[in-house]
Amino acid sequence: MRRQAWNLSILPMLILLLLPALSTAQVSVSVNVAPPELPVYDQPPIPGDGYVWTPGYWAWGDDIQDYYWVPGTWVPAPEPEYLWTPGYWGSNGVAFIWYPGYWGPHVGFYGGVNYGYGYGGQGYEGGYWQGGHMYYNRSVNNISNTNITNVYNKTVINNVSVTRVSYNGGSGGVRAQPTSTEQAAAHERHIAATPVQTQHIQAARSNPSLRASANHGAPPIAATARPGAFSGAGVVQATRGGAVHAPPANTGNASRGTMSVVHANPEPREAQPESRPAPEPRVVRPAAPEAPRPPPPEERRAPQQEQAHPAPAAAPAPRPQQPPPRAQPRPPEHPERPPAREEDREHH
Repeated sequence: MRRQAWNLSILPMLILLLLPALSTAQVSVSVNVAPPELPVYDQPPIPGDGYVWTPGYWAWGDDIQDYYWVPGTWVPAPEPEYLWTPGYWGSNGVAFIWYPGYWGPHVGFYGGVNYGYGYGGQGYEGGYWQGGHMYYNRSVNNISNTNITNVYNKTVINNVSVTRVSYNGGSGGVRAQPTSTEQAAAHERHIAATPVQTQHIQAARSNPSLRASANHGAPPIAATARPGAFSGAGVVQATRGGAVHAPPANTGNASRGTMSVVHANPEPREAQPESRPAPEPRVVRPAAPEAPRPPPPEERRAPQQEQAHPAPAAAPAPRPQQPPPRAQPRPPEHPERPPAREEDREHH
């Protein structure tokens, strides 16, 4: 079963490298069961100027092995002129891969998923920035209880009740490809989810009532006026739930799980050790085989030089042997004999 899980994670990883939608490189997980449909809910009123609507979505929890609903909420923009691109699920026919949302100067590709309230599948019709101020479209935003003057009216067809598919591609998914404008937005400067958004997600994960297995696609907390505010005024529940998909029939509940691919929060630390063993052999290879190889040739050269030295040393070796025969007493014997001959002459 583990091998099957690994296969499900490797195939999506290859597709991630090819899809232009992978703009933030903050891929989360791959799952072998489709996310539930999007529930229908009302948007809570905006809490104040400078807030941007971030739609709700189904997230997957490795620890709980289940989908859970992250309520839609109003979030202060991290910087002026920055808009939110929602995350989305993408299917390659084998697994479902989550592409996290991000902040940027323009709204990028979010799978063509119709999240509603300005996010109809392409771009954002809920507002725009001008002169450091956010202008809101009254036709898609709830600005009833706040004194915000920078507003306008533009009719937008909201098909959230017609199609509530929450993923792109695969069997039954939304058929949409990024436009040239969305591709350009993918290469702009981005800001990941802010700390308040991260806390909002963690609070949703720890709430058992937001799990798909518990609410059957109709979360009791579908949206909030502020991040992490799951009780009190501004909290709305789903008016209609979405279909919850069962695991594939040939795998059973045992293989419903996921394999983390690349995480931006705590999971990357677990993925890094898996990539650390790769550089270890690189360190070992130069240390053992390659490092000693250069010295042996030097040692071989050294003996060659020593063999060259003994050759001249062998030449002087015979030279000291030649002088001893020259220094033999034979040459001095001849001069001694003549005087002996003279004595003989005197005797004669």
